[in-house]
Amino acid sequence: MSEISGKELTFSIIGAFISTLIASFFSYSILSEEGLPMILASTGASAMLIFSLPHAAVSQPWNLIGGHLVSAAVGVSCYLFIDSEILASSLAIPLAMMFMHWLRCMHPPGGATAITAVIGGANVHALGYGFLVLPVFLNAVILLSLAMAIGTFRDTNPFETR
Repeated sequence: MSEISGKELTFSIIGAFISTLIASFFSYSILSEEGLPMILASTGASAMLIFSLPHAAVSQPWNLIGGHLVSAAVGVSCYLFIDSEILASSLAIPLAMMFMHWLRCMHPPGGATAITAVIGGANVHALGYGFLVLPVFLNAVILLSLAMAIGTFRDTNPFETR
């Protein structure tokens, strides 16, 4: 793992704070309190990856956006088509992993997104496949936007190909 400068660390910490604050605000507006802690858990895990390990493959834009969207779609599908919540939540993770692998968008916090779609409660379930857009896609775009904006101030571009 490469060392980051004090300047990079400072901007990363600020970016993680601002992006999770904005994502929390919008997620709360969409989900109220039910389901909010779980969606923010996956958002927080993504923030840790993209701001602290910006060069890692799992932190790249396609992995962030695609990984969450694929996982959300898998989770919603498992909830809708599998009657047992235990079985649905148990299948959501390996199926999300399989699809992320096939689509080359592996992003580990997507596992939490898949589970949230299954056990997130009535507000999450009421969204159906809309869960992919609001809050999942919105939160991922918020994180990515801040990461890219901060990348212009950092010593290195967080999304450059190595």
